[in-house]
Amino acid sequence: MIKWIFKSVFRLLITLVTLTVVLVVMLLLSYNSILRVVIEHNIREQTGMEAEIGRFHLALIEPAIEIQNLEIYNPTNFGGTPFLNIPEIHVEYDRAALMRREIHITLLRFNLGELDIVKNEAGQTNIFAFGLKLPAKNSGGGSNVMANLKTQTGYDFKGIDTLNVSIGKVKFIDLKNPQNNRAQTIGLESVPVPNVKSPADLEELGALIYLHSDGFFDPMVGRKIPGLDILKQLGL
Repeated sequence: MIKWIFKSVFRLLITLVTLTVVLVVMLLLSYNSILRVVIEHNIREQTGMEAEIGRFHLALIEPAIEIQNLEIYNPTNFGGTPFLNIPEIHVEYDRAALMRREIHITLLRFNLGELDIVKNEAGQTNIFAFGLKLPAKNSGGGSNVMANLKTQTGYDFKGIDTLNVSIGKVKFIDLKNPQNNRAQTIGLESVPVPNVKSPADLEELGALIYLHSDGFFDPMVGRKIPGLDILKQLGL
């Protein structure tokens, strides 16, 4: 029961990692178009959100991509406020797999500085209005997400050997009722997650994020996950 609740709570967090994989695929497919403005345009076309990249570097010898200071902004109906602040995305990939129309990432280092969840005056929440939803329980969520990825890119996703995650803080911004605004520092640094092939492989990461959230996500799911106080006392 607790495992199912964890999975429900972290649908939005798992979705963010899935979005990151989609962005990585777009970058790999832009191998011959390395200009930063082209990548920003691709993100805007795929997500409908404005993006700014501080630095983009495609290694010519090693199969690696480095992105620094990526900012993605909400559309105007969500105030045009920042949505994601990502200080670093570092990707090392299997070049031979890419030639086979497969995405095999050997290392993905993902540093999420800040995530802003915004509820607009119409009562919509940005992470759902953008269509970034995972399938509901018993809908084959993991396989469906990967199938959608292939539909969008034409490439098979073969997995991430090592995902290294850092998360700074999250905010909730209510444009209609600012008194509901809140923020929480998550403070995770370089958490390794091996062999990621589907969203199900991120459940333990989701649980760890929740334990560091101090109940930030509870109002979004309308409940508190049982047993977390005991887990905190044990240092888990």
